[in-house]
Amino acid sequence: MRDMSYVEIRKPRPHVTLLTLNRPDRLNALSFDTVVPLHDAIREAGDDNDTWAIVLTGAGRGFCSGLDLEDHGIPPNIAGLPMSRIATRAMAIFADLVPAMRAIPQPIIGAINGPSYGGGLCLAVACDIRIAAQSATFCGAGIKNGLTGTELGISWILPRAIGAAHAFELILTGRELDAREAERIGLVSRVVPDADLLECALDVADQICAHSPHGVAMTKRVLWSNLETGSLHAAMDLEARNQLLVRMTTNNLDEAIRARREGRKPSFSD
Repeated sequence: MRDMSYVEIRKPRPHVTLLTLNRPDRLNALSFDTVVPLHDAIREAGDDNDTWAIVLTGAGRGFCSGLDLEDHGIPPNIAGLPMSRIATRAMAIFADLVPAMRAIPQPIIGAINGPSYGGGLCLAVACDIRIAAQSATFCGAGIKNGLTGTELGISWILPRAIGAAHAFELILTGRELDAREAERIGLVSRVVPDADLLECALDVADQICAHSPHGVAMTKRVLWSNLETGSLHAAMDLEARNQLLVRMTTNNLDEAIRARREGRKPSFSD
């Protein structure tokens, strides 16, 4: 275990990295002291060849309550800059979390415990898989604070995740969803008792780790890329190229066939 200010990094199981936002007294609110080490933690986990899946959660009774409205701190490396450039840099530090999560090869499983508000909702939506505790709640809080409800890519990702009708209502009203409604509309894939949340997320990570890391990474890339693809044929072309690439550059399929014949689990060497 290593502590990076307000982000904790652990490896609780083989090939699984657990990232925990660790400001429980502030419901893991986002400040520069949180966001900068979270960038570092995502990059470190993404670069770790022994990490095949990642779980992201929050310490205490909340996942992430969004921007710390009491003290969000000062952006790093701003000496000598005018306010216009400081503001732009500050926004980029927050917003770039979502592309960073999408860019790494490992799937990120969000273990959503308690409130997930504002920027916290954006972090949850940016995860590849979301599992909610029964106590989880979701809210696009920006609109309620006199700001826009659109930040960190949520205006692009959320309608694709749950449909425009649900997404527009949630973002424009700022109303709170409980875990069961979040499951019903597809914001999360399942709801589990609070005490079971982390184990459930780690079990999902284990399921992913049973597959080829290369195959999983290529699958994540295609899934995200095809959210931006304009046609079925373009999507299928990308799928075909990536499937052929994995088939021709690894022995994974041959190993899967052998393992099935021998009644054992495959061991993929990629």
